[in-house]
Amino acid sequence: MNKITIANVPTKIEKLNFFNKHLNKTVYIKRDDQTGMATSGNKIRKLEYLLQDAQNQKCDYLITSGGIQSNHARATAVLAAKFRMKTLLILKAGEINRMEGNLFFNQLVGAKIKLVSEEEYRDLTPMIEELKEELIDSGHRPYVIPMGGSNGIGAQGYVDAYYEILHQEQELGLVFDTIVVTSGSGGTYAGLSYANKESHQNKTIIGISVLNQEEQAVRDILHVLTDMNQYRDNHFCFSASEINIIDRYIGLGYGKSQLDELKFIEKFAQEEGLLLDPVYTGKAMYGLYNELKNGSFQKSQNILFIHTGGIFGWTDEKINMLYGAV
Repeated sequence: MNKITIANVPTKIEKLNFFNKHLNKTVYIKRDDQTGMATSGNKIRKLEYLLQDAQNQKCDYLITSGGIQSNHARATAVLAAKFRMKTLLILKAGEINRMEGNLFFNQLVGAKIKLVSEEEYRDLTPMIEELKEELIDSGHRPYVIPMGGSNGIGAQGYVDAYYEILHQEQELGLVFDTIVVTSGSGGTYAGLSYANKESHQNKTIIGISVLNQEEQAVRDILHVLTDMNQYRDNHFCFSASEINIIDRYIGLGYGKSQLDELKFIEKFAQEEGLLLDPVYTGKAMYGLYNELKNGSFQKSQNILFIHTGGIFGWTDEKINMLYGAV
């Protein structure tokens, strides 16, 4: 498939001293938080394909959805502005909806924002279809991007990332037997898993969920994997047993933090000089640390953690939880 070239790739792979110091484990990190400025993170790799598809169809308006602090929504809005398109973001409202973090950046680049309740968000399909028709009636050509950019098109971005990793392994002179990534809408995991099968590498791909329990997360990933076949010269069949999802670190729920999670992110930042967010990578790194501490992944020798970005998730609420009101 063709794609728009946006991301600054290849992103670096660095060794983490934190895990050697505390657990005597070898863990590396792939810096997909450095894919590019305000549009940084894993969503950019997906959007390279999705925006190309939208342009191929002569679309001028992007519709997508996510949580109130969705990285995907922010990345979509910023890139739409860059490519002179308009954006409609359907966001699940929280208990507190301050104009901060990703929500602020959405507003700054001119995205139209529609806040919906948690109940409305459970089934957005009728609402999206209605909004799409309204845009068509007003002379626009809308293009709908699923939550997280996670479909067969968007996931191609992490097929690319996987082959990028294989090339970097040759440069580094090592092999990663295990790849760990945050799992939300499932597209990043699906892309890595698909390429793992396609390349016959047999690496262990582990997703640490920040959104759904294992059963739902696996269903979402399998759906994306099936959709990917139509865009590649394969007819792979995947089973639930091939999907490795850990759902023990969702905590209070998507986008909600607990003090021990934030304390871990603080400690990691102070010892590693590397910033994680409390919604995605922070929870996943916290999960990886605890899994290794509790004896999981005994057969893993070289672990690669993919930093998928998300620094804008540090809202006032989370900062105050960690340090108290200033």
